[in-house]
Amino acid sequence: MDFSIASILALDGLTNGAVYALLGLAIVLVFTVTRIIFIPQGEFVAYGALTLAIFQTGQVPGTVWLLLLLAALAALMELTECWRQHRGTWPALKAAGRMLVLPVVVSVVAIWAAPQQFPLWVQAALSVAVVTVYGPLIYRVAYQSLESSTPLVLLIVSVGVHFAMTGLGLVFFGAEGFRNPAFWDERYTIGPVMLSGQTIITFAATVALIAMLWLYFERSLRGKALRAIAVNRTGARLMGISSQASGQLTMTMAAFIGALSGLLIGPTTTVFYDSGFLIGLKGFVAAVAAGLSSYPGALIAAMGVGVIESFGSFWASAFKEVIVFTLILPVLLVRSLRSKHSDEDH
Repeated sequence: MDFSIASILALDGLTNGAVYALLGLAIVLVFTVTRIIFIPQGEFVAYGALTLAIFQTGQVPGTVWLLLLLAALAALMELTECWRQHRGTWPALKAAGRMLVLPVVVSVVAIWAAPQQFPLWVQAALSVAVVTVYGPLIYRVAYQSLESSTPLVLLIVSVGVHFAMTGLGLVFFGAEGFRNPAFWDERYTIGPVMLSGQTIITFAATVALIAMLWLYFERSLRGKALRAIAVNRTGARLMGISSQASGQLTMTMAAFIGALSGLLIGPTTTVFYDSGFLIGLKGFVAAVAAGLSSYPGALIAAMGVGVIESFGSFWASAFKEVIVFTLILPVLLVRSLRSKHSDEDH
């Protein structure tokens, strides 16, 4: 291996690592606020990429119909809960309406826009909107009633959500893979490295999103409320911060990050209905390496995962996945030896 090959592999690894970093940050975000180890994060990636691929064909993606079904189920759950608590008809209708309005609007726009063959960036924005709305609906349907449960119960629910989304992905998109067109086709030569426009977009989007998340948590009131829940859930509740609203907001952000990651990775690799699992697991490795608590740690670990995967595919392509996932074992061992074991609820 000479310097030029090493440079190409390093650039490829850092590009993939940028996407893994976004997924790692999303997993850390969801866990710190809700205590959910969100295994289906990768499914948002696959749904984002494949929804855009279906829009490219001029058809309505199946994710739109699933969005309407989830919205109806979430609204029914809100109605049932309000009536059970005797809140009255009008509050029940308002609660159900909040679950229906945004999904219905996004779905109607998607159904109208699908055959219009709009430019790529319009279809990409619509794909992100469709997948992002999944976040609060999935939290309401699968997690909200169990928010006081132990992390183990929430993990089991996450496994169920993952299998459900993977199976539905096969129904909506089929077993064939799709590769989306690049958002920027320019190429620049820097020494031995060929830098593509898609790579520049990936790095720029990652840096911009990380900066936006930092500003959101440092400067906005809602961001500080999420930080308060992450630090002390009981204290945040006593101060009037809704854990349910915070959970839905956090899952919305995770869905947005996943959908955006799908658009970034779609032009560089063929995405199948079940590709999100492996992609999400690599983000999960980065999140675990950061202790499911450190955003900078997840960023650095994700870059390391991408570089190791790239060099591993060069030296032993058949074992590249094994090499990446084996990294988690020494990390877990070291953290287990250093940590003070406590009750699960702590």
